[in-house]
Amino acid sequence: MAETLRPDIQIKVHSRRGLGVIHPVEVESSPTPLLRGTTAGNQSQTPSPYREIKHFKKWLPWLIPSFVIADTVLFIITMYVNDCPKNSVSCVATFLKRLSFQPFKENPLLGPSSSTLEKMGALDVERVVDGHQGWRLITCIWLHGGLLHLLANMLSLLVIGIRLEQEFGFIRIGLLYVISGFGGSLLSALFLQSNISVGASGAVFGLLGAMLSELITNWTIYANKLAALVTLVIIIVINLAVGILPHVDNFAHLGGFSSGFLLGFVFLMRPQFGWVSQRYTTPSVYSRSGTKPKYKTYQRVLWIVSLIVVVAGLIAGLVSLLRGVDLNDHCSWCHYMSCVPTSRWSCNTDPVTCVSEQTGNQFTLTCSNSNKNSTYLLTDPNSSQLRSLCSQLCR
Repeated sequence: MAETLRPDIQIKVHSRRGLGVIHPVEVESSPTPLLRGTTAGNQSQTPSPYREIKHFKKWLPWLIPSFVIADTVLFIITMYVNDCPKNSVSCVATFLKRLSFQPFKENPLLGPSSSTLEKMGALDVERVVDGHQGWRLITCIWLHGGLLHLLANMLSLLVIGIRLEQEFGFIRIGLLYVISGFGGSLLSALFLQSNISVGASGAVFGLLGAMLSELITNWTIYANKLAALVTLVIIIVINLAVGILPHVDNFAHLGGFSSGFLLGFVFLMRPQFGWVSQRYTTPSVYSRSGTKPKYKTYQRVLWIVSLIVVVAGLIAGLVSLLRGVDLNDHCSWCHYMSCVPTSRWSCNTDPVTCVSEQTGNQFTLTCSNSNKNSTYLLTDPNSSQLRSLCSQLCR
């Protein structure tokens, strides 16, 4: 009796370096090889099912570069509105004319005055709570305190964000970025209520947190997973450690990171490899071992728990803020998470105010916090110039 040879199913997997991840998704049928069988001296040809599992769909990143362009344009507009030569006695980089920077003593980041940032939409808790300007929780994400601040955040955003947008698309990464930034602003407003806050670092830390949760929830498709986890944790710890320096809003970093970490379980979950591979084999092959579910049980649990926690946390935080809650009243040591005082710097965040006395063209400013005073020879100074001198004197 003639015997027909039954070919084995073959699956080719393309793997790529990086974090050692295998990305199975699109299927492409290659030319079907022919196996020969003999029947009483005659040859018959039987097709061999041959499938190729390729990488997950790659997205063209355009949203993250757009965010970088938008932040840069807004910084230029902020500097134009600031108009240092008109509103300050001295400026840095005066060749830039209207775009020149405030003095180093006032703003060491090469940027505008705090009053200009406030005018442009910086996070000011008093205005959010008493002035009902909740939109500042979002607008502050797109502003930056100086050129150095802008460069640091935009380089980080490009390095982290482009990779994520390529893997998961602009919708999920865009939502993750904005919601994480909002979460960072919210935690910052609940702790730092005497100073204004600006910057995209909360949203950037949200992307870092999402990278960590994406590694955890898609654990089974990664090779060298432990090395990738350790590397990522070290990067996160170093960046959070920088936040204990003065004038760095680490609460925005922590709030953004926590929000992004939870949202990563919601937005960045991938199907398990077994489910993807069985879609491209004949039913008789995988029926012997049972049908694989699309997602593992732990992925579903993490998705549900994270969604509940992040929604409840954001709602509770917003309600607390609008009711005027100051979390420092409930946590006496939490301020150390944002700044640790040393002999080299102070963590004092009290608002800067001065008392002014005028004698002819002489103006004597006395800092209310430290009683430091200085006399300036000025001709018809405006309020912005006096405020700038006060800020330099008291810092």
